[in-house]
Amino acid sequence: MSNIKVKDDKGVRIIRFNRPDKRNALTLDMYRQLTEYLIEGEADNAIKVFLICGESHCFTSGNDIRDFMSNGELGPSHPAVRFLFCLLELKKPMVAAVSGAAVGIGTTLLLHCDLVYADEGALFQLPFVNLALVPEAGASMLLPQLVGYQKAAELLLLGDPFDAHTAKQLGIINDFIAPNELFEYALAVSLKLASKPTSAVQLTKQLMKVNRNKLQHQMYLELEHFGSQLRSEEARERFQAFMNKAP
Repeated sequence: MSNIKVKDDKGVRIIRFNRPDKRNALTLDMYRQLTEYLIEGEADNAIKVFLICGESHCFTSGNDIRDFMSNGELGPSHPAVRFLFCLLELKKPMVAAVSGAAVGIGTTLLLHCDLVYADEGALFQLPFVNLALVPEAGASMLLPQLVGYQKAAELLLLGDPFDAHTAKQLGIINDFIAPNELFEYALAVSLKLASKPTSAVQLTKQLMKVNRNKLQHQMYLELEHFGSQLRSEEARERFQAFMNKAP
């Protein structure tokens, strides 16, 4: 059974994390699949919109630490790195439906989405510093731009969880929806978006992404520091403690 499900529905490519026994923690192979489905969808004229979501009332609990540590060299061919820069290059809009936990990459990837909806019980967290790491996916640039420096510092330096009400107040999500209505709501929005004139939608998105080159530079800088921190003794200690507590 694949840990990433994909289904195309009337111009919407639905990409679903499907590893519920591990709270949809992302493996390197899942990153490879995600990138493949996004690249294929970008090239397919029948696909107008991406909708990303998680299986079993969980978006994603972040990286699978054990699997991620098996390939800690964050070069251009690393599956997670390819996925992050694929997000940056997307011309077609992406909608996210966030149910339950959205940890680490589960929150930072939302900063690249165009529309984000969450259920009322969604819980977001950016725990990079807690693991002796730095942010990724351009979060160190995108988050201060979105919520202001002081609030971004609170979220990134303290790394505490925050709920859907806070996420909406900060503009990280568009709205929160009842859990049993979330997916259908996000799908309806995606289908509405897919019905719009394609070139106008993509050009409008492009016009709003005015700092793409600066963001790309920031993402490379983050990865440089992320890689060095990943090899540090304090990170090894934090990861070991985390894995010792994991079931």
